[in-house]
Amino acid sequence: MLKKKYDLAIINRSFWPQSEILGEAKLRLAERVAEDGRACVIAQAKIDVKGEALRQNRANKVKFYVAKSRSDSSSGLVRRIFDALLFGPYVFLTLCRARPKHIYISTNPPVVVPFLVYLYCKLFHADYTYHLQDIHPEITNLVLPMNRLLFRFLRRLDNTTLRNAKNLITLSNDMASCLRRISGTKAKIHIVDNPGFETTVGSVEKRKTNDLVFCGNAGRVQQIPNLLKGIETYLKRGGRLNFTFIGGGVYASQIKTLSEKQSQVAYLGYLKPSIANNIVSEHRWAILPIQDDVAQFAFPSKSSSYLASGCKILGICGPETSVAKWIEALGVGAHVHADPEAIARTLGQIELSPAEREPTEFRSKPKTQTIQTFVEDIEKILASPKLS
Repeated sequence: MLKKKYDLAIINRSFWPQSEILGEAKLRLAERVAEDGRACVIAQAKIDVKGEALRQNRANKVKFYVAKSRSDSSSGLVRRIFDALLFGPYVFLTLCRARPKHIYISTNPPVVVPFLVYLYCKLFHADYTYHLQDIHPEITNLVLPMNRLLFRFLRRLDNTTLRNAKNLITLSNDMASCLRRISGTKAKIHIVDNPGFETTVGSVEKRKTNDLVFCGNAGRVQQIPNLLKGIETYLKRGGRLNFTFIGGGVYASQIKTLSEKQSQVAYLGYLKPSIANNIVSEHRWAILPIQDDVAQFAFPSKSSSYLASGCKILGICGPETSVAKWIEALGVGAHVHADPEAIARTLGQIELSPAEREPTEFRSKPKTQTIQTFVEDIEKILASPKLS
């Protein structure tokens, strides 16, 4: 069999510097491996990632293979799927050239690219670690219902990938249980929180001056229409709280429209995490919405960032979801059904609570995941820098 050229290949469609949190984390992981071994990155971007790394004196020993990207999180679903499918052949051919002995692959993009990683590893006797930030094709099927045969075909592909992984990583126990149930995998499943914004002690402990913030992708499973209706109902009844929205997504135009109608709603659009972090930390509460039937297949990525910024959490979800249980277990806020009337009532209760005018105090200080601790967690799972 051909000799392996790299100890680790990291595959993620979005990467540093455009992905400032997970992208930065995976760049640091590549840098750590490259200190004593050989690491490469396979990604997709609209910019020259290698050139930017050279300008910032980063990842000097890391090899970059970067394909041209033609979509982003605000693009239509069909366009994003097409772009992801084009990335697949590039990944497989690049793996055959680079011949890594271990691959760290995420669900970005899902199903097809991880399955191609499995095929490469089968052909070249390599190993892979599969990190599931969400579970597909289930989430895709909820957003855009598939032909039944296509869904079964994609599920069979992903089950094969799951059963043959050396390690599996996901975000919650509910997601881990779901993976075991749908695939029958016997692989070890590790629970690792996504990293949050890098914060300073001062930014977390400073007095809160604003009320509620939503920061993230205003996408198809975030309950944005019901959330906006709930906020509008609350404000029409004379509510005094203010709301800040940060981020893009398919519902960005609806958020902007509400902000133009209501002076207590501000829409700031997409901001870099380093800027968004400071704004989030000024708020007492952070909004964490997720569609109930999606919660077993995903966990909101902003949860760690909100906690790191010292915000209480208002979950927009059912009481049996992993998000609601997480909020209750940590004692970090409240949750409410994604019903506009229920949301409006809960906002009224928050407004009337005297404690909400004081600095945030949690029942117990929750552990937050930083970029550094995330990299350390992944390193431990991968076993060693050279992955022997």
